Amino acid sequence: MDRAGLSCHVDNRLRVRIRRLDIDLPLPEYASSGSVGFDLYCRHDMDVNPGDVALLPTGIAVATPPGYMLLVTSRSSTPRRKGLSVPHGVGVIDQDYSGDGDEILCQFYNFTDHVVQVRRGERIAQGIFVRVDRAEWDEVDNLSAPTRGGFGSTGL
Repeated sequence: MDRAGLSCHVDNRLRVRIRRLDIDLPLPEYASSGSVGFDLYCRHDMDVNPGDVALLPTGIAVATPPGYMLLVTSRSSTPRRKGLSVPHGVGVIDQDYSGDGDEILCQFYNFTDHVVQVRRGERIAQGIFVRVDRAEWDEVDNLSAPTRGGFGSTGL
C-alpha cells in the first residue's frame, strides 16, 4: 500500500542466469523485501594484510541481461565491522563478463593496521542490477548551458 492506502504493487523481477562455482554456498539473496541489493558471499577463507588490496571470490558467475550492468559494492557495515573498503568505490560487471569461468571478484582494501580475516560464507558485498543505455555522441561546439563553477561546486 502507498501512503494514501492505494495498492501500488509492481512486479519488477528480472530473470538472470547464474552459475554457482561452489554449490555449497547459497544463491545471492535479498535480505528484506525492501532491499535493492542482494548479498554476495565469500567463497574461501581469506586473510587480508594491512594496506593490501585483495580479490575476494564470490563463487558465482552471472549473465547480466542486455540493457543492464551489475554494480558491486561493499555492504554498508563492512568498513566499520571489518576494516575493509572498496578502493575504487564500486565494481562494474559488464554484460560481456558472463562466461562460465567469469567469477565475480570483490576488490577490498584493508585500511587497518592488522590482518582482517574473511571467512567462507561470510556476506562481503552486495550487487545491484542497474539499467543502462549506450551513448551515441553528438559533438557540438557549445553545450549552451552555464558553467556550474568547477569541480564539486553547485554555484556561488
